[in-house]
Amino acid sequence: MGFKNMKTNFTFADVSLFTSMEKNRAIKRMEEINRVIDWPKIESLLLRNYPVGKSVEGNEAYPPIILMKALLLQQWFKIESDPELETQINDRISFKRFLGLSFDEPAPDHSTFSRFRGRFSKDILRLINHELLSQFASKGLTINEGVAIDARLVQSASHPISKERLQEEKLKKQTPEGHLDKNGNQLKFFRDLESDWTVKNDVPHYGLKEHAAVDTNYGFVLATELTPASHHDSPYLPLCVAYSCHTNEPIKKVFADKGYFGKPNREFLALNKIEDGIMRKATIGAELTEYEIARNKAISKIRYIVEQYFGLSHLYNNAYRARFTRLIKNALDALFRQFAFNLFRGSKILASA
Repeated sequence: MGFKNMKTNFTFADVSLFTSMEKNRAIKRMEEINRVIDWPKIESLLLRNYPVGKSVEGNEAYPPIILMKALLLQQWFKIESDPELETQINDRISFKRFLGLSFDEPAPDHSTFSRFRGRFSKDILRLINHELLSQFASKGLTINEGVAIDARLVQSASHPISKERLQEEKLKKQTPEGHLDKNGNQLKFFRDLESDWTVKNDVPHYGLKEHAAVDTNYGFVLATELTPASHHDSPYLPLCVAYSCHTNEPIKKVFADKGYFGKPNREFLALNKIEDGIMRKATIGAELTEYEIARNKAISKIRYIVEQYFGLSHLYNNAYRARFTRLIKNALDALFRQFAFNLFRGSKILASA
């Protein structure tokens, strides 16, 4: 089985139709995206996790870059399901043009998208994000000068249950009976048992927590990590900083709110020669000085860029709620959302430069 031989010579009808739509804003936007990114380098990374095409048997597979670009369309245009994505590709000429499909070429079956998504790993998605940001840096965008770090709560995909019931369900899942339904059949779906409870601003929350690092110059998402909601923000600062290194230039300064204040994080930044931009908080017997209050206000204005990313992803990607009941699948979803967000944002910046 090999990859499908996608058409490179379009018919007269294809060319005429594409030419007549040159002023279509969606097409122009996607052409900008295609111009700013080196897709072959992205595809070479995808092929590490996509061995399809090496067998002599079976149907020919779609090239992985087409499937990746289709999932990007799903993110950008808020397409909620894979069957709907298949329909939209067949209906919208702009989508086919972006994917490199001729007018008469059918979209991949919706099940193909699901199988392709299942091949993702955290490592491969981090490499793809790294490659994208490295490409942007090579085009003159400075992305490592300042890094703002924060976390947000994400609702569980399952209905909340009490702490006691959650513990019972976790113990039950460890037994053979925990994988069977009331009729003794194998369960196909499990409720979310990796979310947990926390309290923020006196309001209880059941779900997950996304830790994110955002570039302070252009707003690129440099790193994202998903954990149960009860995990404290502070220990994830070093991890976010480590995953934010996408160029040979060192990170100069890290900005964070009072939740990250503490000796371990300050020592980590000092050890790595990174300027400390963590907001200070009052301690027992030590109120904030006027300088520290003014410093906190200045930092708050800079780290707002993380809140901006959270707000945009809430609005356009429903990121306030987990899509899946497994932590790893939600983590992969967040990493892919990071790639889609950065690609869309970076291409727009470069197109207007």
